Amino acid sequence: MFCNTFDKYSEYKAKIDLEDKNNYLIVVIGPTAVGKTELCIRLANYLDTAIISADSRQFYKETNLGTAKPNAEEMTRAVHHLVDFKSIHESYDVKDFENDVLNILNEIFKNKDVAILTGGSGLYVDAICNGLDDIPDISPEIRENIISEYGSKGLVYLQQQVKMHDPEYFEIVDQKNPQRLMRALEICRGTGKTYTVFRKKKKVKRPFKIIKVGLERERDEIYQRIDLRMDQMIANGLFEEAANLFPYRHLNALQTVGYSEIFGFMENKYDKEEAIRLLKRNSRRYAKRQLTWFRKDPEYTWFHPDDCQTIESFIKSRINNS
Repeated sequence: MFCNTFDKYSEYKAKIDLEDKNNYLIVVIGPTAVGKTELCIRLANYLDTAIISADSRQFYKETNLGTAKPNAEEMTRAVHHLVDFKSIHESYDVKDFENDVLNILNEIFKNKDVAILTGGSGLYVDAICNGLDDIPDISPEIRENIISEYGSKGLVYLQQQVKMHDPEYFEIVDQKNPQRLMRALEICRGTGKTYTVFRKKKKVKRPFKIIKVGLERERDEIYQRIDLRMDQMIANGLFEEAANLFPYRHLNALQTVGYSEIFGFMENKYDKEEAIRLLKRNSRRYAKRQLTWFRKDPEYTWFHPDDCQTIESFIKSRINNS
């Protein structure tokens, strides 16, 4: 179980030497439904700091149930940044995200030594930890041709193309996200190299130290939690929420697990029972891809999310010894 209480940050701060005024970003990642929200709220209270979301599905005001964003009660227990701050009708990409997070961190570090970044979107977490890829400019014609191909041939075609041109990236990308697939494909076609090559560039040096925490559970436990969460979302009105968003289903923000399956049902491609099966199956597959992405980074130390005392001690030790 979680620790019932955390020490006050002032008591913790007195135990460690921060005379050099180092700043620390605690990065907490893990697959969907693993328990990131609850742990990060407890850590934020313990460290007397704020949480920054790196979950690209939670940025948008109109998407609530389908993205499992913190609920109203959870939002009152800790300061959250980059949740519910954009409309699905607004353009927002990983470069915008990087700029926003660095600006937020600059403000937090004026008064705090520590901040928390959490989420399951590997591309967005990497943008903060490692910087963005230095990719050459690609001809707009290539992008336009790929968009046209997607419009006429569909998502499966994009998946096949990316798998053929960059199988390594295909294993970790959100395969249901056409924007990510089109971006990878335009880089492959425009440079003659794989997207993976550019993703392995030298890291940028940030003006803060990063402590990486990974959360994991047994696979069967994760799958059970995903199924239970999906049942709760449906009971709380997920299908009704998706119905309100159906006219905007073409928008990038809605090209995600949790909505696309219901849109298919509403387009009479299959019945509701099949939509629910796909929701659960695709969520499990998404969790698997998340773990594949994060496991490639050896800097993560992995914990069960209920082991709060162990995580607390790990963070203390890393700060003490940095």
